[in-house]
Amino acid sequence: MSNLLFEQAKPILQHIKSQGYEAYFVGGSVRDYLMNKDIHDIDITTSATPDEIESIFSKTIPIGKAHGTINVLYQDEAYEITTFRTEGDYDDHRRPNDVAFVRDLYEDVKRRDFTMNAIAMDENYHVIDYFHGQQDIAERIITTVGEASERFEEDALRIIRGLRFQAQLAFHIETNTYRAMQQQMSHISFLSIERIVVELKKLVQGQHVSASFENMKQLKAFTYIPFFQQSNMDSITITEPISFNLFIAIIQVKQSTELSLAQLKISNQEKHTIHALSQLMSEIGELQSKATLKRIVYDYDMKLLLELVTHRTLLEANQIKLPSPLIFNKATLAETAKQLPIDTRKALAVTGKDLLAHLQQPSGPWMKDILRKIELAVIQGEVSNCKTEILEWVDNNV
Repeated sequence: MSNLLFEQAKPILQHIKSQGYEAYFVGGSVRDYLMNKDIHDIDITTSATPDEIESIFSKTIPIGKAHGTINVLYQDEAYEITTFRTEGDYDDHRRPNDVAFVRDLYEDVKRRDFTMNAIAMDENYHVIDYFHGQQDIAERIITTVGEASERFEEDALRIIRGLRFQAQLAFHIETNTYRAMQQQMSHISFLSIERIVVELKKLVQGQHVSASFENMKQLKAFTYIPFFQQSNMDSITITEPISFNLFIAIIQVKQSTELSLAQLKISNQEKHTIHALSQLMSEIGELQSKATLKRIVYDYDMKLLLELVTHRTLLEANQIKLPSPLIFNKATLAETAKQLPIDTRKALAVTGKDLLAHLQQPSGPWMKDILRKIELAVIQGEVSNCKTEILEWVDNNV
């Protein structure tokens, strides 16, 4: 465990306090520090208002000033500083109608989600823990600050966050907290899919995802989330950390009807990877020959192939067939890739222009088909990657 990030940010807290205000580290960074985990980013909370923070520091960015958050630039780092605040009513289970700035730390932390995230710490590593968060960390319990039903009524994303923390930390969810999750799960239908996907990506990559994923199913969380609503999630088993892309690809492969990735509002690159994984899993089960292995290694990104090798046990638990480990393993894949004469179509010794000139035909869909046949012939060793030999092969075989 390193406290380097806290040490680097310590002058910020000291400067705020020198101006007569309170300032503390708070949230996940404090939780992780107390758990001897690596810290990746820190949040600072203060009694100073956004206007006061802007007057204290010369370099600031008002990223969320209306809600109390200012970014302070210090020694080439940006630090998120948020004013102590209370929140008004929540009408949509997503965000408060208004916030009010306060000068009392207790009033600020009592609105937070879980006790383990409601711990503050000053620059001297003195902990302020109003809600027994340290005890809950020691006992490995996820429990809300105050009444669970109220916290989840305010922001339903806290339900998914709680399950995500379970996957990441191997904590168990306190009984009343779990019961409130069950009672208010339908409220996650008010959330944007983007916010849910952010949490699901972390959840399925958690080192202890198995119990959390089973809870997601037991709580019927997926019935309120677009895309997953159309999936038979009870048939999906996740027993080890996997990428979100592989998770979605497994769901796609197991469904009898095609699901729209557009519902997830993910990037085009992610959609492309999921489609490739789905297609690969659909093809790979029938792999029995070296010729087919060559084609698959040529056609697919090695990272995707290795991902399937790594998660063989999980895929088989989901009734996704893989070839024998004797022919589908890391060593065989690496050796096959090494032996391929080309790695992309661009490496072919002929181009579309060469074919047009040689065959003296107008361009058309036939061009793509012939280039594909040439690719396969080259990687299978039927013809050398030599322009003259390829054109001769075309005359005799196409």
